[in-house]
Amino acid sequence: MAMPPLDDASGQHRRDGVLAIFAIFLKLGLSAFGGPAAHLGYFRNEFVLHRRWLGEEEYADLVALCQFLPGPASSQVGFCLGLLRGQGLAGGCAAWLGFTLPSALILFACALGAAALSGPWAAAGLHGLKLVAVAVVAHAVWGMARSLAPDGPRAGIALAALAIVVFAGGMFGQVAAIGAGALAGMWLGRGRAAAVAPGPDTRASHKKSIVAMALFFGLLLAAAVLPGRAASPEMSIFGAFYRAGALVFGGGHVVLPLLRAEVVDTGWVAADRFLAGYGVAQAVPGPLFTFAAYLGAGIGAGTGAATGAVIALVAIFLPGLLLVYAALPFWRRFRSWPKAQHAVRGANAAVVGILGAALYDPVWTSAVLDAKDAAVALAGFLLLTIWKLPPLAVVVLVVFAGGLAQILF
Repeated sequence: MAMPPLDDASGQHRRDGVLAIFAIFLKLGLSAFGGPAAHLGYFRNEFVLHRRWLGEEEYADLVALCQFLPGPASSQVGFCLGLLRGQGLAGGCAAWLGFTLPSALILFACALGAAALSGPWAAAGLHGLKLVAVAVVAHAVWGMARSLAPDGPRAGIALAALAIVVFAGGMFGQVAAIGAGALAGMWLGRGRAAAVAPGPDTRASHKKSIVAMALFFGLLLAAAVLPGRAASPEMSIFGAFYRAGALVFGGGHVVLPLLRAEVVDTGWVAADRFLAGYGVAQAVPGPLFTFAAYLGAGIGAGTGAATGAVIALVAIFLPGLLLVYAALPFWRRFRSWPKAQHAVRGANAAVVGILGAALYDPVWTSAVLDAKDAAVALAGFLLLTIWKLPPLAVVVLVVFAGGLAQILF
């Protein structure tokens, strides 16, 4: 990514300490409700608009890269943001840990028998959180459309990407939309972009990328040949969750059938307990992949619940993080080529269309049940867009209003 962070007039990438990065992402991990599309909206508010760590196009580049790769896209974007801001792997790990820890701890507690959310007030609060996601994603789509699809050709690419995702669906639709956007950008944008510097990549960073890629495939091969019940319980858990995490395209929900095959069909976790944990995972902030902590605690009979949860959590995230760590330096080099800039601009416009499709399904369809829900979601959108309230304040106001409407009406 060639563009330096916007908060640094000297043109050099600024660096934050590991603890500062962890604290920033911990706050997001405690407040980022609504699933992957909403997470990308929260990240945009925090790091593009508020902290100005990077520009709109650079952020969209990261989103496009992570949409291409298997794994949880929002967690991969957060990992990349920490990696770039911390100028090293420690920053990326701090960002991942801060964003992941809150929901992982909640799900671990639920696996140990903590009371599940129940009752009318809890249900109303959860509904209000879904309405927050509508406002946050709509705000992100609106802002990114103005920056990344400001003219007729790129707006057309965004609309075409939205149509591809709607009609094709799933992982194939997302990857096809970004690929088609890149090709259309190359064709429509000829002669409009100049070369940019490739950024501070070095031969050492490329060597690290190769090591990460080799580690990804090596672990995948080892996980593939592990029997369902290896001699070591730890190896069995790691192999099952690594296999699931390595084969997921298209977001957290896609991992559910893979996890079901690994833990329910093998008899590790009962089907009703699996579904109960999935319901809790929908209600907590942060990435859906932290469902692995719930499952790992439940199957860690020979290792202890905490050990099982940690192994499962690390194993399911590790493949996606290894892949994005391996791809990022080469992506930055690719981004510096003149022809590639046209492709990236088209891919960025396609990202707007993909988020627009996600705004409708699953965000809108799962949250807006009637006219009063639409009014509350619109109010949250206006609070973010017109009055520019901090996202956390909007979360509190929309949850209160949405929950109150659910109870009273």
